[in-house]
Amino acid sequence: MKVVIQRVTEARVEVDGATVGSIGRGMLVLIGVEKGDGERDAVWLAEKIVGLRIFEDADGKMNLALQDIGGQLLAVSQFTLAGNCSKGRRPSFDTAAPPDEANHLYELFVANVKGLGVPVATGIFQAEMQVHLVNDGPVTFIIESREK
Repeated sequence: MKVVIQRVTEARVEVDGATVGSIGRGMLVLIGVEKGDGERDAVWLAEKIVGLRIFEDADGKMNLALQDIGGQLLAVSQFTLAGNCSKGRRPSFDTAAPPDEANHLYELFVANVKGLGVPVATGIFQAEMQVHLVNDGPVTFIIESREK
């Protein structure tokens, strides 16, 4: 699984002009699932992200995690993270997991984050979404579960 994490002061996702998920201070996490990813990847990423210390403490150092600041997480499925742009001009999505597998792992990730006590909002799997965010910093990280 591949994720893009953005530290935000606020974020929301809309479908057909209606807000379906929104958060205040916390993380926007874009999630891409590839063939070969499994439940262990979803669980590992949830634990890794919830514990990731990317929020500043009183000394201005990235030393605090989501739970430390009472933060929230907005999880958005992002099929295009599985895109390979290394050849030609059109991305290849050959490595993307089939939708049923991807949705299962996306939902498992969300359930695990909630289980760790973090409030979670979501987009709608396979919907055309508009994501609005205020990136705080900006602070952005990419994590791939296969590199653990």
